[in-house]
Parts: sequence; C-alpha cells; structure tokens
Amino acid sequence: MRATAEALEGSKVRLSVEVDESEFDRAVEQTFRKLAREVRVPGFRPGKVPRRVLEARLGGPGSLRGEALREALPEFYARAVAETDLDPIAPPEFDITAGRESGAVAFDALVQVRPTVQIPGYAGLQVTIPSLEVTEDEVDTQIDRLRENDGELVVVDRKARDGDSVTINLHARTDRGEEVVGVDDFLYEVGSGSVVPELDEQLRGAKAGDVLAFSGRLEGHPDALAFTVLVKEVKEKRLPEATDAWAAESSEFETLAELRADIARRLRELHLLQARMAWRENSLAALVELVDDDEVPEVLVEDDLARRVHDLGHRLSDQGIALDEFLAATGRDAEGLLAELRQDARRAVKLDLALRALAEAEDLQVDEAELAEVLASSAERLQMDVHALRSELDRNGRMGEVRSEQKKAKALTWLLDHVQLVDEQGKPVSADELRATAQDQDQGDEVEVSVESQQAAMPEGDES
Repeated sequence: MRATAEALEGSKVRLSVEVDESEFDRAVEQTFRKLAREVRVPGFRPGKVPRRVLEARLGGPGSLRGEALREALPEFYARAVAETDLDPIAPPEFDITAGRESGAVAFDALVQVRPTVQIPGYAGLQVTIPSLEVTEDEVDTQIDRLRENDGELVVVDRKARDGDSVTINLHARTDRGEEVVGVDDFLYEVGSGSVVPELDEQLRGAKAGDVLAFSGRLEGHPDALAFTVLVKEVKEKRLPEATDAWAAESSEFETLAELRADIARRLRELHLLQARMAWRENSLAALVELVDDDEVPEVLVEDDLARRVHDLGHRLSDQGIALDEFLAATGRDAEGLLAELRQDARRAVKLDLALRALAEAEDLQVDEAELAEVLASSAERLQMDVHALRSELDRNGRMGEVRSEQKKAKALTWLLDHVQLVDEQGKPVSADELRATAQDQDQGDEVEVSVESQQAAMPEGDES
C-alpha cells in the first residue's frame, strides 16, 4: 500500500491511497472467510460454503469484492493516516478512483485535520500573579482575629452601632393581635440582619431603655407584623491588648513577636500557593487569548461539548440526581447550562490548539526514552505488559496522540519557564522564587498526558 497527502484549503487534506491487487486479494479472501462463517446457506455447514455459491447468494460475482471494499477501506485509511502522520478531526469522505471491478484499488479520502493556529507574541507574554510579600496589615488582621476569640462583651452607656450586641425583648404580632414572635433577653448583634432588616435600622442609634415599634415581614410569613422591641443593654466587644502575656496565654508562643513571625510565615506559604496557582492558570489564559476564534474548528468544539455533557450525565447518575434536580439546585436552565459547557469546551479546544502550536513553533520533541518512560508508567497503572500496551496503541493508530499529549506537556513547561511574571503593583516576580519550595505537580486536566485515556478509547476487540 502507498499513500500520499496533499494539503488543501481550510485545514483539509486529500489522502490518496493505492493498494496492490495482491494485497487487496488478501482482503477479499478475509471477507469471504468471514462471510462464510456468518451467512447461512442450506446444505452447507458454517464456514464451508464455496466461494461461487456465496457470491451468488450475495448477488453476483462483484458482490464479494464490493463487500471487501466496504470492510477493508477503513483499515487501509487508518494505515494511510499513520503512514502520512495526519491528525484527522472528523470522519473522511471516500472516493474510490480505481479497482471497483478488478485489479489494484485506489481511493481518495478528503480529511479535515487539526489546524496549526497562530499564537502571535507567545514568547513575550506577561502574567500578573498575587504578590509574595506579607504586609504588616495582613499580620495585624490575623492578630485581630485571634483577639476576637478572646474578646469579652462589656455593657456600655452609649448608643448602639453595627457590631454591638444588644439585649432586647422582641415581640411581633399580626394585625389580629396574634403573637408570632415572643422572646425576652435576646442577645442580638446589630447589623447582622438575622431577623428583619427593619430591626437593624431601628437599633442603630438606640440606647438602653428605648422602646422601638415598627412593622416588617418575617421570611415565610405572608403578613406584615407589628414589632415591639425593648432595648435593655448595649454591649461592645472589647479585645485583649496584644501583649506577650496574651500571646503566651492564647497561643503556643511565648512572645507576641514569635506569634507574629509564625503568622507571617504561614501567610507567606499561602501567598506562594496562590501565586503558583495563578502562575499556571493565568499563563494558560494568556496563551488562549492569542488564538483567534475563527481558527477553531466547530467540529472540535462540538466533540468536546458532547464529552462534557456525557460526563456530567454520568456523574449525576452516579449520585442519583436527575438533571432537573441539578438545574433547580444550581439555579440554571438547560439552555444556560449548555451555553456554559460550550464556552468551557471552546476554551479547552483553544488551549489544546495553542499548546500544540507552541510545541511546533519551539520544535519540542519527545524522544524514545521519554515515550518509553510514559508507556512503562501507564502499563504499570493499567496492570498490562508494556509491549502489549504499545502494540495495542500502534494497532489502533493512537501512538501519535500519545506523543502529541507529551509535546503539550512540554509546551506548558516551556510556557511557564518563559512568561514574564509581575505582581499587582507591576513589580517583577522571579519564577525561581516560586519554584524554590514547590512540589512536583500534575500538569492539570486540560493538558494531562493520559495513555490510559487513549487505551480506554479503543474499541473492544478491535483488530484493525
């Protein structure tokens, strides 16, 4: 078999394939043996039907060759795709140009392939990440939170304001005089909004001894209620002074300085984690922005969308949740959910195309040693022999995709190594500083290298 590929406009390729007569004769023989086992002919056991009898049963001498063409064409096409290193993204359109009746077979396949998109300026991307610096204000805020835990409510002789706690008698009645709420010595935080908004409005500026009357609606009650409130006490929370004695009593540290240093260290670790996450996510987002929507094939978006809808359905089914219940719980309708999933699918396709383009632009290659390492690791997880796994991937034409996924992982590494990092104030940040205490991390779902996914995608019993 011989195959040549001719590039056409619109990310399409004409794949021309020639199959020698002897090679196609073997395909006809295989088709005959298969049909001889399947077709029931009176007077003959399965597999023992003579060829001329089977041809007559199928409709004439040319029928067996036609069936062989139908059966063998996808296999010849798959071999041609692997031989020419094409990356089809949609089913081909076949045109048999020779060999319908006899002799060698030739056919053309019009194939839509994955395009190489433009990513102008990818080498000079600037990415903003959170600052690594820990300010005194941040430490003070954490100290104040700890002091809040040790705060005490103290009665004060002044008007109430937000954040104060007031002791009140609270009653509410319907216009028919029925009491709906009746509670005395109720401790309530002004501004919390936990009863009705009107209560907070009335309490702001109130002092001990005041009697408040107003109307309001309780959630779940159909009628407006008449509220009466007696303010008995106004209390404010007083926090302990931040001293060495307080630090020793409220923490594992002997001094306030030691406590502040530990808080600063923990905040620094948090900043590093946030910065690393932003480094990756913002770098990918910046790369995606370089891809023009017009360069994205809709067939890829629709394929990714179908996968997302399928995965969501499976997850909901596993949890015993109906789609209608999920939509109601999340406050969305089916159309809105589909629009969200399509947007996510488009971004994922643009990212895939951008990483592939970067790998090609920088000539990032995967050598045999690296490929062998990936296959060995995957074979171990799948509990398969590595040679069997490779043979299966080769037979199903999926080794090229495994290489592509590895190249994408390298492209992500290249991207993270070359983006210019700045914080919110525009101050440069060193990537080495981010890496200093970083642990090895997954590359993430969107660019994950998964030989297992390639193996799982193979049809069971596929012998092509």
